Amino acid sequence: MEIRLVQGDITTQQVDAVVNAANSSLLGGGGVDGAIHRHGGPQILAECRQLRASRYPDGLPPGQAVATTAGELPTRWVIHTVGPVYSVTEDRSATLAACHTSALALAEELGARSIAFPAISTGAFGWPRDDAARIAVAAVHQARSSASLVRECRFVLMDTATYAVFEQARSASDA
Repeated sequence: MEIRLVQGDITTQQVDAVVNAANSSLLGGGGVDGAIHRHGGPQILAECRQLRASRYPDGLPPGQAVATTAGELPTRWVIHTVGPVYSVTEDRSATLAACHTSALALAEELGARSIAFPAISTGAFGWPRDDAARIAVAAVHQARSSASLVRECRFVLMDTATYAVFEQARSASDA
């Protein structure tokens, strides 16, 4: 699996699956979640409402992943995952890693050959970018051996500072 970094807007990525840094309600929000719902149109929200009514009445737990249609986005699926809120008193690194491995496993089930991730938990959930980058890249590297269909994993990063920390994390993991 090739790991690529792109600075840009995740809603414009032409891949098989885009990962949404969702909140547990699955009903939209700010940041990446809000952008995916806005650009994807009402079909995504309709499927998320069905998921809440059936499988996740209490919301999607952090670290798990679920897929919906991509609506108007230039991708086949949106894989929603809920990152953990950063805590200085509790180590939630395993949950952040699980967001990536769960999304990759679901992409495999769907038959996706390419996937795009945002910098999960680094916005409103407050995770330090350098630590989130290290965890995300390590999780994807670890999942490489079990991912036979996914050929490209793309991290789509909104700004140069986030791109730089992901580039450092990728370089360190390749060493």
